[in-house]
Amino acid sequence: MKKIQKARECQYDVQFETIKKKGAIKLGPTASHLWRNDPRHVSFLLARYKFCAKMLAGKKNVLEIGCGDAFGTRLVLQTAPKVHAVDFDPLFINWAKKQYKKENLAVTFQVADITKRSPANGLFDGAYALDFIEHIKTNVEKIAMNNICKVLAEDAVFILGTPNITAKKYAGIDSRAGHVNLKTADDLRSLLGHYFKNVFIFSMNDEVVHTGFYPMANYLLAVTSVLKKKQDNHG
Repeated sequence: MKKIQKARECQYDVQFETIKKKGAIKLGPTASHLWRNDPRHVSFLLARYKFCAKMLAGKKNVLEIGCGDAFGTRLVLQTAPKVHAVDFDPLFINWAKKQYKKENLAVTFQVADITKRSPANGLFDGAYALDFIEHIKTNVEKIAMNNICKVLAEDAVFILGTPNITAKKYAGIDSRAGHVNLKTADDLRSLLGHYFKNVFIFSMNDEVVHTGFYPMANYLLAVTSVLKKKQDNHG
């Protein structure tokens, strides 16, 4: 009978047992590309998701807009019991569905273009969109925001993350090709101020989120709360 090999330290046996049962976790197209070409960027991506997870802790039904392959969504699932993730690209949604099907997690996926209609799956008390607003043209951003607000509870927390326009010259070729609507911190505050009573802007450099000088930030994160009444909404 073949002897079963064990780890030198027994607490690590569970890692090998799990990978035999479930297989290794696949990074997905986005994270795989980053890991091959710019591994440090994976830590930036995960730090943004961790920020959202902390800010949305305790929310019962969370919406993610522009989830891509949903590699980072799992971090939010650590603090929110339910996430509905949407993206306008079926290629990414199909990948995410296939990968998450193997895990027993409360996440659902939908192909949805927010610039055309609101997503399904009820009313949300939390929502976030990372690397979304810079990919849509300015002439449809108000439509997108209105469609997001339609499915948010009045006291919902919404987080919007985007690269800072002042860091454009440092962006890679792939980023520059898709970024058609970059903003300053003031632009971001102005846009979100049409829809929410409270708007808090944070700076981000690499993995670090702080309240420092906005023009020197690589990335901006806006945390908003309390929807304005429709008659007060200038969007």
